[in-house]
Amino acid sequence: MSNRYQVSEAAELMPFLLAQLEGWSRNNVKQRLQLGCIVVNGSVVRKPNHPLQIGDDVEVIAKELGAQPRPQHGATLLEILFADDDLVAIHKPAGLLSVGSDTEEKRHALALLRQQLSRPRCAVQLWPVHRLDRDTSGVLLFATSATIRDAVSAAWAESEKTYLAVVEGIPQPSVGTIDQPLRMNAKGFRAHVGAHPQAKHAITHFQTLHVKQQRALLELQIETGRQHQIRAHLAWLGHPVVGDSRYGTADRRLGLHALRLRIPALHGGARMTFEAPVPAEFSALLR
Repeated sequence: MSNRYQVSEAAELMPFLLAQLEGWSRNNVKQRLQLGCIVVNGSVVRKPNHPLQIGDDVEVIAKELGAQPRPQHGATLLEILFADDDLVAIHKPAGLLSVGSDTEEKRHALALLRQQLSRPRCAVQLWPVHRLDRDTSGVLLFATSATIRDAVSAAWAESEKTYLAVVEGIPQPSVGTIDQPLRMNAKGFRAHVGAHPQAKHAITHFQTLHVKQQRALLELQIETGRQHQIRAHLAWLGHPVVGDSRYGTADRRLGLHALRLRIPALHGGARMTFEAPVPAEFSALLR
């Protein structure tokens, strides 16, 4: 079930909704906005300050009919960390591909999020801004248009990417920088560390946050975003990521989590920060 309202005087969307939806909390209204359950003149709107004009049609869609329908075939709904008219950030679980080709089964974050945010009358299109390895959890960012994706990508070098990793052994010293080039070998899908004509510049900064027996929790920041960069660099250091069967040994899951992503604001102002909570199964790797 949904409710429709017609705008009788110019206003911003959030104050209008709060006036119409008597008894609703601001957080409840904000959640509906983020879920894509507010439609203005037939288009989904997520910005609280969206301007309304006299005669505009505003529809408030029930959650079960809106952007996050009940999961199909046992699928789990993706956790949305942030959503507006430009960007959607999710907490990608470990074990899920970020994107997939059209020939692959539609079991990846991009396809699932499109399905989750779409409504019968309004299919949502999304463009991946970056990717995470299948077994890495954490912040994954999508754009609502190719133009927005290109704008974020153009400033990607200015973004701050912070990861957590549980590694085998205890790095000495506890803080350092790995400045080693990487090249990806398609045969075996493995990154090789060291000088090579095809190797690309790669820098990883790390610091030890906690030690438990013979494992350590590291915080890492990467200046570059090479494929398998953190995993290959830490293995080269002699401290492979726990659960990394490609560069170390297997465990219950890969001990790598994309904790925080900070990017330049698209329309000026403060930088935008997205952060994904640390999963319990990740923390369990230290116990």
